[in-house]
Amino acid sequence: MSQWLASGWQRRGLLNAVLLPIALVFALAVRLRRLAYRLGWRTAEKLPVPVVVVGNITAGGSGKTPLAIHLARSLSGCGWRPGIVSRGYGGSATGVEAVSVSSEAALVGDEPLLLARRAGCPVFVGRDRVAAARALLAAHPDCNVVIADDGLQHLRLARDLEIVVLDERGIGNGWPLPAGPLRECPSRIDEAHALVLNGAALPPPGARSRCLFRMQLSSSRFYNLHDARRSCAAEDLRGRSLRALAGIGQPGRFFRQLEEMGLCARTQAFPDHHAFQPSDLALQGADALLMTEKDAVKCETFAPPETWVLPVEAQLEPDLVQWVVEKLNGSPPA
Repeated sequence: MSQWLASGWQRRGLLNAVLLPIALVFALAVRLRRLAYRLGWRTAEKLPVPVVVVGNITAGGSGKTPLAIHLARSLSGCGWRPGIVSRGYGGSATGVEAVSVSSEAALVGDEPLLLARRAGCPVFVGRDRVAAARALLAAHPDCNVVIADDGLQHLRLARDLEIVVLDERGIGNGWPLPAGPLRECPSRIDEAHALVLNGAALPPPGARSRCLFRMQLSSSRFYNLHDARRSCAAEDLRGRSLRALAGIGQPGRFFRQLEEMGLCARTQAFPDHHAFQPSDLALQGADALLMTEKDAVKCETFAPPETWVLPVEAQLEPDLVQWVVEKLNGSPPA
């Protein structure tokens, strides 16, 4: 249902028109909420360290988590000590939770667990991002910058930099949820400090983003889910009977990536943040199973031995991290 609805967000059909009255109410509520913060009726809470928000104005995966990992690892390489806060969508935690590499995705969410394993910095989750950030800083007082993954709409957390990510879907039909994919109006992009275009994405018509960056998600080798020391190239999998599955915001992106690597696999898409069961991962006569990292963190206890995971690395032009460091060091956002 969610995939069918998301595909319909690229056009303005009859169902979209039927949902438009609800969408207009949603859009009005979003505008009033932003106005309340702008007029001081509601107050954003300032942390004692800079906050960099990575988010999007559309529903569904756009590449925020790989970008957050890239920022955290690169900032660490520049001498900063970052921490990450996330909502923990898909997890059962109701309060604030620290995420470790051995946390359960069912509790903290799949993306935060992936962040904890890949970003090399403390990660805390909580629906209240302010409380999560304060808990992170209390537990890690050496942290001197907080990255908020998918925090654009969490206005109670004051931010120093906002980075919006768009993928090739752009703003879809340009209508608010649920008639379209928009969490906020397209002009919200112009208010952010930077726009990151993922893959073949184009700036929305009329966008006047202050700083524009392009991101590519690249992959080189697979690793075995049960033994990360085992890795292989795409060439090693060619000619084998393969099954590929994905429960991410844009499963087609993963399947196209496999095709570009010269792999032919039977594919199956699941809803974003899908809670996989052992039956979902049956090889069904295939020799090997191919998965994304986000899905794999939920399947370690029951995936077949021949399960291979494809990690992605974010590459940005021009250098986004250098730009962020300049802003953190005191230059006013461009």
